[in-house]
Amino acid sequence: MGDLLKITKNETSRIVKLPGGPVVIERHRNDMQLITGYLQPMVPIDGITPVGELEVLDCLGDANFVVVDMRDPEWRLKGTIPGSLSILFKEVADRLDALGCVRTSSGWNCDAAKKIVAFCNGPACPQSSLAMHAMVESGFPPEKIYYYRGGMQDWLVLGLTTQDSPA
Repeated sequence: MGDLLKITKNETSRIVKLPGGPVVIERHRNDMQLITGYLQPMVPIDGITPVGELEVLDCLGDANFVVVDMRDPEWRLKGTIPGSLSILFKEVADRLDALGCVRTSSGWNCDAAKKIVAFCNGPACPQSSLAMHAMVESGFPPEKIYYYRGGMQDWLVLGLTTQDSPA
């Protein structure tokens, strides 16, 4: 088995009590993982909607949505979801204007903001989760955020088309 990885920020294993006796659940490194972070919740903030690949495909063709790749640039250079906009997870709270918000003297007004689909490298990547927390803290409405937790890892494993990202 591969190296032992974190399940959550503080756990590398969890005991599950089953009718046949307890089972220790662990997470081991394998060739399918893009990164070795820890698992992210499906709904990191109340009001955010989790989505899968079919919903992402629908959102790509919808003018009311922006699909946002929140990964570090070196990951995006390896390929991304076609039509996605790159906004680094560390910068998104300062770039809400790219999502339809307006900066005011008292902060961001996001009443006219587009709906966004946020993604990063997949279920064990904290980048989009961190970004969504920063967005909501800055005034972006959580009900306008759709979280593609599967991210690039699931997109690639499923064999979906990617596009090169400009340098």
